[in-house]
Amino acid sequence: MAKKIIYYEDELHDDFAGNGIQAKPVPADFPFAIRNIFWRIAEFILYRLIATPVVYLIGKIGFGLKIKNRKALRSLRGKGYFLYGNHTQTMMDAYTPTIAAFPRHAHIVVGAEAVSVPVLRRFVQLLGGIPVPGNLKGYRPFLEALHWRMEQKRVVTIYPEAHIWPWYTGIRPFPDSSFAYPVRENAPVVAFVTTFRRRRVFKKLWPCLTVTLSEPFYPDASLSQHEAKKVLRDDVYDFMCRTAAAPDNYVYYEYRKK
Repeated sequence: MAKKIIYYEDELHDDFAGNGIQAKPVPADFPFAIRNIFWRIAEFILYRLIATPVVYLIGKIGFGLKIKNRKALRSLRGKGYFLYGNHTQTMMDAYTPTIAAFPRHAHIVVGAEAVSVPVLRRFVQLLGGIPVPGNLKGYRPFLEALHWRMEQKRVVTIYPEAHIWPWYTGIRPFPDSSFAYPVRENAPVVAFVTTFRRRRVFKKLWPCLTVTLSEPFYPDASLSQHEAKKVLRDDVYDFMCRTAAAPDNYVYYEYRKK
């Protein structure tokens, strides 16, 4: 029996993150990519020397995290790429890309709420957060920031479902709009799916996590941008659905439509 039952109305827009942060629109002059040497030193210290070992221990000890098919990333050495995953964790979805993509530096495209707290905003950026702009004028510097990360051979993570549904075992519908980024950059895409394992001991605790990586998908240069992003979206969605449908994906929270 599921530990909790959650009732939803709209698969595309309902959000159960419950962080209580009031999102403020990200202005066009937001520093999406800070390039000065002092920032880059601080980024290296915080991300690589402090955060990476801490999140690894949290993932392994707190969530029993396992990464499957990491070998799929070997062919991407020397290339920047995009990661697309299902959005089921408030904390671990921020940590999983760092662990899965190691030793690469992984960034995450985040919502406005992630940078709406002034004191924490810089830490979010130092740890890899790139917020979605609040207006069309902000998209130029935002896209330039993504391009720079690809030039640096880094990883950019996107959660196309957009909203967090904790411990959800299905894959919600999502549009192809976010797949315009890898098409624009002609960059590979790797999908990943977080599934859940019931604990053998301490069974009353939250489940353990398994993250399964896909083989890389590549934009089809023979197609128009509109068609190419749709094909990428369909490939990723199909992989996610097949992986999430595994019979051993443990139901911790049950979701029912109102």
